[in-house]
Amino acid sequence: MHRPVKFEHNRWVGDKRTQIVYDVDNIDDPSIIDELMEAETFICFGPDTLDEARNRCYKPYKGNGSGVAVDA
Repeated sequence: MHRPVKFEHNRWVGDKRTQIVYDVDNIDDPSIIDELMEAETFICFGPDTLDEARNRCYKPYKGNGSGVAVDA
């Protein structure tokens, strides 16, 4: 998937509503990111790492379409 214009330099984008972080480079369903951009409830992390997202209590997206975070 291509990265959204607002996040062309970010791999990890979070959803403030669900506290789930998405790996934009490896997401199977681009409509998830499209909906997130429409809702304008996104957040990026600095540094752009999964560890930083976890430091802010975001959980990685499971990737099976359920919208449920991975229990890590």
